Amino acid sequence: MKKIPTSSSQAKSKRSAPVCRAASGRFGKARTMRRFRDRLEAGRALAGLLAEFAGRRDVVVLALPRGGVPVAYEVAAALDAPLDVFAVRKLGVPGHEELAMGAIASGGIELLDTQLVDALQVPRSDVLRIVERERRELERRQRLYRDHRPYPKIAGKTVLLIDDGLATGASMYAALRALRKERPAKVVVAVPIAPSDTCTALRQFADDVVCCQTPSPFGGVGAWYEDFTQVSDAEVRDFLGRAALGQAS
Repeated sequence: MKKIPTSSSQAKSKRSAPVCRAASGRFGKARTMRRFRDRLEAGRALAGLLAEFAGRRDVVVLALPRGGVPVAYEVAAALDAPLDVFAVRKLGVPGHEELAMGAIASGGIELLDTQLVDALQVPRSDVLRIVERERRELERRQRLYRDHRPYPKIAGKTVLLIDDGLATGASMYAALRALRKERPAKVVVAVPIAPSDTCTALRQFADDVVCCQTPSPFGGVGAWYEDFTQVSDAEVRDFLGRAALGQAS
């Protein structure tokens, strides 16, 4: 498994930051660093960088719950695109949970890096226990969030995969690996905030990476939001319900 490198500059001070569209290789310096008021404002800013996808019937916006949902809601509304969640649960190595030995995701997708599992001599019983635990949480979220709505068709679609920000990018990387099993035509990772080295690393796995700001030093995703309150399950359901009503009207 290829690992996404951790940002080497995660101090807490805030200086100027590049604004990037990472996959195009263009990096421009922002004159001033700005914090987003909340995830909704971040979503509106991100939508401005994704205007080329507006009004296209082949586009699907998928959010990583829970924090990615308010951001993706604003993007989907601006682009007139359907919104759904792509729930992914990383399978962390016991004792080193930040290291992914696989992932499970929406749509019944399961991935396991057997070479890593064998190299680290992770007992099969531990693997099965972790898979079962994460599957239960994934199923709980899907039941709660989907509310009997069918899983969207991904094959042949252009997918905008959105979160509220990236640090190491491990969860996004797991989501990308899982999503590829659905055979989309194109996958664009889009986030408001991330370290530049994480954006660069993700270019190996996504067709495009779009990011509003790549601050250095980084200091963590929450440092660049005035309001980074945890998104509740109820809020996720509300955003998805409002988006579905908008598409139906």
